[in-house]
Amino acid sequence: MRVIAGEYRSRPLSAPRGTKTRPTSDRLRETLFNVIAPHIAGAHFADLYAGSGAVGIEALSRGAQRVWFADNATPAIKAIRENLAALEINARFSIENRGTAVLLDALIKNGTKLDLIFLDPPYESHTEYVRTLGFLGSAKGRPLLAEDARVIAEHRSKDPLEERYGALQRVRVLKQGDAALSFYALAPESESAG
Repeated sequence: MRVIAGEYRSRPLSAPRGTKTRPTSDRLRETLFNVIAPHIAGAHFADLYAGSGAVGIEALSRGAQRVWFADNATPAIKAIRENLAALEINARFSIENRGTAVLLDALIKNGTKLDLIFLDPPYESHTEYVRTLGFLGSAKGRPLLAEDARVIAEHRSKDPLEERYGALQRVRVLKQGDAALSFYALAPESESAG
């Protein structure tokens, strides 16, 4: 596993020990960043269920202004810290070791607006997808999203996600082998009101 492009290009990354974390493959990460490349520079980016932190680190490497990492697995938090230290990244990030819900609540309280949110829960944790996407599309979660925000969920390609989660509407799906990326944006006001 490596950083694909940007300031830390080709630098190696380590994955958390054990079998509970499934890092996003280099190939899928490259596909993701090819799509969101025009939106990375200066972005506020959240890497939820971050695992190794590879996606958030890629965002930092490509010029994101700030990245928030969230995971509640000790091996994942350790890997994120080790990867950031190995790359000598000392600023422009925060790590929440109590998980996604805690991070999102804190960001709402701080009035933070996110431009890009990537979430990659364990594929079998369907409730995590529903909970997080549902929250982000709800009236409570909506203040977190910048006007042109994108929410991207990695999931098993044979287990499609919903077209809508409240105000979030799927705008694109990219499949690559067993994995897929579903891209969501805020639906126009007239559609989300209905």
